[in-house]
Amino acid sequence: MNNKAERLKKAKPITQVEVDAALAHRLPPGQALTERFPILHEGEVPNYSLPDWRLRIFGEVENEMEFSLEQLQTMKQSQVLCDIHCVTRWSKFDTTWDGILFKDLLPLLGVKPEARYVMIHADNDYETNLPIEDMLNDNVLLAFLFDGEPLTPKHGYPLRLVVPHLYFWKSAKWITGIEFMKEDRPGFWERNGFHNVADPFREERFSGEDLGLPEDLWKDVDFD
Repeated sequence: MNNKAERLKKAKPITQVEVDAALAHRLPPGQALTERFPILHEGEVPNYSLPDWRLRIFGEVENEMEFSLEQLQTMKQSQVLCDIHCVTRWSKFDTTWDGILFKDLLPLLGVKPEARYVMIHADNDYETNLPIEDMLNDNVLLAFLFDGEPLTPKHGYPLRLVVPHLYFWKSAKWITGIEFMKEDRPGFWERNGFHNVADPFREERFSGEDLGLPEDLWKDVDFD
């Protein structure tokens, strides 16, 4: 946490942009629009040896599986254009991601019928929970590319989840596993006061009282 505080002190401020009236319906309540891509995460950015990297599939599946990055990159690829919304109150319109739609990956995994939820596991010891129903949206994908380029380490290289219709903490960076579950179980931020569902248009930020998240926190972080 001290390292994060030091990074915030050194970061340049980000400015928000005006929202055209015709686009205002795309901005959830309490959000500010930016053209930058703020960088927020807990812990240090991990380093990987790509030949050793694996995505593990486990839990309520017929057989536990692992995929190398090379194997994933040979699968059907799709591109998604979407808006993204962070719980720290910034939104970015018209972001472009390339990767594997979760709905295209699911039939390959031998998931048992009783599985209703997933836990996304990621470095550093991060996890976030979602209903499978949410994961089947047409724009939810495991992303390799952002804006036509490979993900940078700070944005989740080599693989991240993108769930555009929920606050961006659900879009875990540096994912390493997908656990299928019969029952729901809270992830890291969900255990620490954040809402279990995270719908930005309903302002589902917190599970109880407002955690006192500063409205301008995002303006002082690093960004691309």
